[in-house]
Amino acid sequence: MLRLESVSKYYAAPDRAIAVLDEVTLSIASGEFCALVGPSGSGKSTLLNLIGLLDRPSSGTLWIDGEAVAGCSAHESARLRNRLIGFVFQSFHLLPRLTAWQNVALPLQYRGVPRDAQRAAAEAMLARVGLADRTGHLPGQLSGGQSQRVAIARALVGAPRLLLADEPTGSLDSSTAQDVMALLAALNAELGVTVVMVTHDRELAASCPRQIALRDGRVLGSGSGTC
Repeated sequence: MLRLESVSKYYAAPDRAIAVLDEVTLSIASGEFCALVGPSGSGKSTLLNLIGLLDRPSSGTLWIDGEAVAGCSAHESARLRNRLIGFVFQSFHLLPRLTAWQNVALPLQYRGVPRDAQRAAAEAMLARVGLADRTGHLPGQLSGGQSQRVAIARALVGAPRLLLADEPTGSLDSSTAQDVMALLAALNAELGVTVVMVTHDRELAASCPRQIALRDGRVLGSGSGTC
């Protein structure tokens, strides 16, 4: 599903280039559930942004679903993101004036799906994440855990091959975080979607089948129990 070869990311400083990622080579198979772990500044979020086509590597090659994407134009990157990738963030990013189903339907709206079909798909996905009775609620009427479930439904409604989650439990209490992790694991198993998750929580990371540890922009280990 994902393959990176010698991927580096540099940022210019007044006197030198600073390497945030340094010659990262990594493969993630279709259907895997992986946690990216490491201290702050290790390059986790930068790596997630590159995989999500939100940024470009300074050097190296990146393949997603068999397609080389490192040199894609902004337009082509946007097209691939909409077709292949779903995103879940720590802060939910729900639009406050839209109901739960309207928030979930946004990726379908961007694809030009008819409104009735948008609503049917959004409500079906909300039911799948346990929110069948919250489809007409506004974000302000939802708990943190419910809001994150709406965000997960939005990420998955377009049937992406890849789900990228950046600290998806960071704004939640420990019990709700465990519930969200269980939901992600269930959806990974049921839908076969590949999940790559950044987390600082070692307990949550340890519950993932695979952990990928980074430090100083390099992959230190990749496998069960590496964190």
